[in-house]
Amino acid sequence: MGQYLLRRALQGIPTFFGVTIISFLLMILSPGDPIDLITFSPNRDPEAAETMRRELGLDQPPLTQYIYWLIGNDWTRMDIDGDGVGDTNGERRGLLRGDLGNSIRQREPVLSLIVERIPATLLLTFTALVLGYGAGIALGVVAAVYHKTWLDQVVRVISVIGNAVPAFWLGLLLIIVFSVNLDWLPMSGMRDIASRSDGFNLLETARYMVMPVFVLSLGTIAFVSRFTRTELLEVLTQDYIRTARAKGLADRVVWVRHATRNALLPVATFLGPGLGTLLSGAVIVEQVFTWPGMGRLVVTAVLNRDYPVVMGSVVIAAAMFILGVLLSDILYALLDPRIRLE
Repeated sequence: MGQYLLRRALQGIPTFFGVTIISFLLMILSPGDPIDLITFSPNRDPEAAETMRRELGLDQPPLTQYIYWLIGNDWTRMDIDGDGVGDTNGERRGLLRGDLGNSIRQREPVLSLIVERIPATLLLTFTALVLGYGAGIALGVVAAVYHKTWLDQVVRVISVIGNAVPAFWLGLLLIIVFSVNLDWLPMSGMRDIASRSDGFNLLETARYMVMPVFVLSLGTIAFVSRFTRTELLEVLTQDYIRTARAKGLADRVVWVRHATRNALLPVATFLGPGLGTLLSGAVIVEQVFTWPGMGRLVVTAVLNRDYPVVMGSVVIAAAMFILGVLLSDILYALLDPRIRLE
């Protein structure tokens, strides 16, 4: 197990750096200049703007900026382009030594901004993941067991709707219905700012989580339910299922102990990609419901061309995606005794 985990972790390193390179290039090539956004004023001093650009390293070529962001330069002034002159300036430790830099806009460490926001995103994402897989598997089993009945048709309709409805549209619709018209649920945020409770209150936060968690998990419910139904219907036609029934085992035992466990093997492989999909979807959901997580932080950073915050968020998302893929491999081995992590 240890060798397998180490090998998979090493395989994830090229993926991780590939994601950072592509994200960095897309960010650099996108229109807009962070200095222009910060110093936007009819009376701004061009020399001050250029000084700020040099201090932030934005006057360097993209490759120089990426290396500067990756390995830092607090121990030496590096000559990257080979012209005999040091190319990087300022002091920064770099990603490889645990420094994500400082926000251009907020002038605060990126790591502290992410640490402040990531608990809210993880709470939303993992709740949606548990709900999505739990409800999806349950609906898929029901649809397969009651194949060609009205229950099967209802589950299939739910899966189609869940895949077709845009998250932002559904979120706005729920706000109009349950917050504006019925006044049952809070419209946005994570907690009541007028509340006197100190710290995190689960019961108070749960009311604010109902709509965003439902919107974020609906796509997962639709995909998992459809996939579970298809796999379970295929498993129920296997010879060992007919043998189990011929031995006189109850249908419940056949479905749960023999059929469902084997049908869930392919579903487990989508745990890692599913986590990545939820993280990307959380950006939209958090923006719609004003949820104080990383999604809103990323959107604000992109609009302000705050490169360090965007790259720091990419690093966290890539690491979580790779971890999710690793967990799905382990779960696959736990569900199937024939698989050995060696």
